[in-house]
Parts: sequence; C-alpha cells; structure tokens
Amino acid sequence: MQNIITGTGSYIPTLIKRNKDFLEYEFYTEKQQKLPNSNEIIIKKFKAITGIEERRYVEKDLKNSDIATFAAQKAIEKANINPEELDYIILAQNFGDVRHGFTQCDMLPSIAARVKHNLKIKNNNCVAYDVVFGCPGWIQGVIQADAFIKAGLAKKCLIIGAETLSRVVDPFDRDSMIYSDGAGACILEANEGQERGIISFASQSFTLEEAYFLFYGSSYNPNETQTTNYIKMHGRKIYEFALTNVPIAMKTALDKSTINISQIKKILIHQANEKMDEAIIQRFYELYNMEAPEGIMPMSIHKLGNSSVATVPTLFDLILNDKIENHKINAGDYILLASVGAGMNINAIVYQY
Repeated sequence: MQNIITGTGSYIPTLIKRNKDFLEYEFYTEKQQKLPNSNEIIIKKFKAITGIEERRYVEKDLKNSDIATFAAQKAIEKANINPEELDYIILAQNFGDVRHGFTQCDMLPSIAARVKHNLKIKNNNCVAYDVVFGCPGWIQGVIQADAFIKAGLAKKCLIIGAETLSRVVDPFDRDSMIYSDGAGACILEANEGQERGIISFASQSFTLEEAYFLFYGSSYNPNETQTTNYIKMHGRKIYEFALTNVPIAMKTALDKSTINISQIKKILIHQANEKMDEAIIQRFYELYNMEAPEGIMPMSIHKLGNSSVATVPTLFDLILNDKIENHKINAGDYILLASVGAGMNINAIVYQY
C-alpha cells in the first residue's frame, strides 16, 4: 500500500529582508572579534555561497502556530476533507512559538495542539504532537504518518513544517543572514487503489560526534548579554557532513524501491545552501556513475532563504501551484525528497505523484 498526498499548502510571510538590509549590521566571529572585512564583501561572499538574495520574515503580530495554521488550512481545503476526520496532526518545529521582540521559546502546549485549537477540531481522537528533528522534521513527520496509516492506526494525517527562525538568530552572527520564516503542510491519506504515493524512505540520526554541529549559544558580540541564547552552527562541519552522508541516504531510499535513478524527475532537497545542495545532488548521481541532469533540482532559497522544516513542503506546494519558474511535477512523476539538519538527522523519501 502506497499512501498519497492529497493536498498541500504553504504560508510565505510578507516581510522581505534583502541582503542590502544587512549593510549596517555589526558582525563578529565566534571568538567575539569584529569581522575585518566590510559588510559589502561579507554579503557578496555570502550570496556567492548560499545563493540567497533575500528572505522572508514573519509579520510582527504572528507566531509560528499562526502561520502553521494558515498552511494547514490551505492543505485541508486542497485535499477537500473534513478536518474532523483527521487522525493525526504532526507538526515539525524546533523553537515553538516565539513572540516578536523575544527570543524565549514557548512550547507549552505543543504547537500541534495550538494548531488543532486554531482549526477548531472537536474530535478528541485526533492526536496532535510535535516533532523536533531539525530541518528534516517535516519529512520525518510524513514518514511517521505513512507508518501510522500502514499499521491501520490512521486514515488521514496532517503534517506541517513551520518555523520563525528570524526570532532566534544572533544579529551579530553573519550566519543569521541564512535563516528565514515560513510554513508548509500536506494531507497524507490511505491509498484507495491508486498506483502512486510513498514508495520508500531512509532516515538516520548521527549523534556520536555530530550531535552539536547545530546548537544554542550566546551572542558573538561581547557587549551583549551572554545569558540569551541563539541558534548557532559549525558551518564547515555541517557542509562536510552533508556532502558525505546525504547522498548515501538518498541512495538508500532509492535502492529500497524498484525505481531506476533515470526515472526520477525532480529532487526536492532542504533549502540550506545553494552550493551545498548542488554538491549533494552531484555526489548522489556520482554514486550511480552519472552526471546530475539539468533542471533536476528546483530551488526557492534565492528569494525565501532557509526556513528549516518549512523549506521542502513549501517548495513542493509552490511547484504544484506553478510558482517556481521552469519546474513542474506531473501526474505519475517520481520525485525524491531529502533533508539534513540539527541532530544531526538525515532522511529521504521516494514518492510517485
């Protein structure tokens, strides 16, 4: 049985933060020393590596649970289902609700519970819970929902990835330019005899040496309070880790299926860093002694930045709604979804649309 995605939805915040908006910022190193290069040079190098020109920040009056609800409502409407029929609401996030002007995370109650409340779902048998799995959280939520349905524990699941990273970044850390906000969602349902859906997957957690490649740490500015923590990362270690391990996980997922790599039409990979994603895709195809086909990897990072758990479901929804130029997913197409992030966690799904 292959379970199918019957509806998708996304929420793209309206506040645009362009690279030039960082020209007046003060950036420091992890050793709390001011970066020697001008911001013009820093931003130019940043764009060359990440591909990011601008990113979206959530509006001041909204929280993560709000934008998650917006994406969920669109997915429910697209799937044309009654939300009271949902068996699970699985919400991938990492920092909960963070109010504008604050950095403290609020996860009590869970964001999934807040979304269920916002949707006014009365069904007490609809179980709502959060997945904290780094950037691969939404894909992991889909994998879990697929397992619930195959086990006969569910028929319809709502899986959401939502994050407001702009509220947990250190403005004195140049890595803060990577992060953005957004939400994406889908409805996964039991397959009613259709020859499409989730075919196979792979999922891994590397924690022995890699657990703290992404972490919570104090500001790089020595003049700032050191009791407030922000998202931090060891970028070079993550880059090397991803290039080594993500292609292998993608191959594992594909090899579990009966699909030949030549049948894959699109690869939707977590929008972390353009150069890194390009290198991952190339190494993946090298495992099959092939060159990556042109146009295989749609990208949204240039305008939307890295919104963590929201990048893959948002990208999927945008493509289906013809909002990513020169990219389409047609009925019957085989696609590969993949992500890497804090934990360090990796996963991939082979899906027939």
